[in-house]
Amino acid sequence: MLFDILLSDASWLSTLEALDKQLLLALNGSDSLFLDRAARTLTTALTWLPFYISLFYVVLKNNDSFLRILLVLGGAGLCVLLAGAVDDMVVKPGVARWRPTHDPEIGTLVDVVDGYRGGNYGFFSAHASNTFSIAVFFWWLVRSRLLTVAMVIWSLTNCWTRVYLGVHFPGDILVGLLWGFMVGSFSYWVYYRLSRNIALGRRLISQQYTATGYQHADADIPVAVLVLTLVYALIKSCIL
Repeated sequence: MLFDILLSDASWLSTLEALDKQLLLALNGSDSLFLDRAARTLTTALTWLPFYISLFYVVLKNNDSFLRILLVLGGAGLCVLLAGAVDDMVVKPGVARWRPTHDPEIGTLVDVVDGYRGGNYGFFSAHASNTFSIAVFFWWLVRSRLLTVAMVIWSLTNCWTRVYLGVHFPGDILVGLLWGFMVGSFSYWVYYRLSRNIALGRRLISQQYTATGYQHADADIPVAVLVLTLVYALIKSCIL
């Protein structure tokens, strides 16, 4: 009955959509070429390749069992499948909400950078759901506070680029983050259920290892790579 009431009175939905558009126009773009270049660099998947490799190294270094490594990779793959592929193949064409850059109402008001407009539909943000699902998965997997903070920063940085470039509404980002959290937690639950009986094969010293058996020193490596990647993006944005 409540669902029928919500459907019968869509004024609240129209109000939210209007606020979403106003917020997008307030946050989208700027007169800064530096920020334009930074956003374009940071939104590109290739920029984060060293970060992905560093996460893979941490997994290899801290798992003695080949099966456990495969399960971790499978968990990360499940994140990408449920967070990104489902969004792009099912949700976006099903909901068919225009990206800001293609929106008939505000499309001409959106500040476009280097002609980049993205695909037609943008609900919800695959960048937000993909990155946050991986961040949540590694939060549960490694249990390193510093790495968790770094990965949340990584995810939110990607989210910022999507709004700045005008290819996602803030609402697209928020829903993507919520879905990413659920997917990351579910993927870890699947991983845990399948791997809980596989022994680590080594004795753990509490001061050196996290609660799940990952070395703190190894978990710090992706943090350093993230910082270097951000520095690289800033320098590149200054000199181009």
